Amino acid sequence: MEQKKNITYGGHGFDMSAAAGPAQARGRGARSNRSGRFEAEERVWIDDGWTPPEEWLEDGAGVRTTETADATRTIIARNSSPDISFDRSINPYRGCEHGCIYCFARPTHAYLGLSPGIDFETKLLYKPEAARLLEKELRAPGYQCRVIAIGTNTDPYQPIERRRQVTRQILEVLARFEHPVGIVTKSALVTRDLDILAPMAEKGLVKVALSVTTLDRRLARSMEPRASTPENRLAAIRELSRAGVRTAVMAAPMIPSLNEPEMEAILERAAEAGAREAGYILLRLPLEIADLFREWLESETPNRAGRIMKLIRDMRGGRDYDAAWGRRMSGAGPYAEMMARRFRIAARRLGLNEAKLRLDTSRFQRPPAPGDQLSLL
Repeated sequence: MEQKKNITYGGHGFDMSAAAGPAQARGRGARSNRSGRFEAEERVWIDDGWTPPEEWLEDGAGVRTTETADATRTIIARNSSPDISFDRSINPYRGCEHGCIYCFARPTHAYLGLSPGIDFETKLLYKPEAARLLEKELRAPGYQCRVIAIGTNTDPYQPIERRRQVTRQILEVLARFEHPVGIVTKSALVTRDLDILAPMAEKGLVKVALSVTTLDRRLARSMEPRASTPENRLAAIRELSRAGVRTAVMAAPMIPSLNEPEMEAILERAAEAGAREAGYILLRLPLEIADLFREWLESETPNRAGRIMKLIRDMRGGRDYDAAWGRRMSGAGPYAEMMARRFRIAARRLGLNEAKLRLDTSRFQRPPAPGDQLSLL
């Protein structure tokens, strides 16, 4: 039985027709900040025509970002999902300032008592002890080396990384231990760490995937407002490739009838830039993301919103989302099969995925720690 929430009206009136919230906070993806699914109260923005809060004004200061230290005690997260290629990952941050409206990590903010909407983009948690915790876990006697994935939840190179450098500190530890790592990002900031990544690449220890969702700069600005521009992501692929780092392109997420028609063009531009591998993922709308995405879609493409949502449901068994393993990444039905076929044909034509790099786990070693007794052999 669904639990009913008390509704608190924030703003300046009680016009329920405006309950979805303001059109867009400057530089943010979500259109609202509704409470997470675990909260007893639901906050709803309304507007009765009086002056709205400054942060919602086009010329206002914008919704401010806050950064809070995360007192986590472990850093390597493990999973047993059969439809992803890794069993462990590291997330340097919770929340993501990129503000991608489609981000499947948004619902995780509800576990913190925060909204998967604007809160997810503005109330960020960083892990200052990540490098120390990682070294501790890698030194554990029972640790067995397998590829660690970084960027599978929130982006490790979102703007906060310029200041906090949590991702860079993690990479420094992995490099010392000669531990393989796969990175997924939509930020050109990844090239900052080429001094670490290039030497790791020479040993077969790193692969970087850039997510390129669209080549349309205007669409990208609306859909993922604080991520690197499409051109800068392609430039990052080029720079990484020239430095000897194996790169991949993720055409993800593919949204039917919105950016999905660009699939072949995205793969072509990435291959020209030096990408050797590629993948795609169908849009996923679990939990709160479905409402957030619909709000955005009706705001940005009101004439096409109904068709886009119908196509999504056609690939999800009539629902907004199907979490079943084997289908959650690619969907099902004729339209999903057509997308998969188009991807295979384009990737084969462009020479993508001809030989996927298997990262080397055999080089893993625990370097001497301060105070360790040196071996005589």
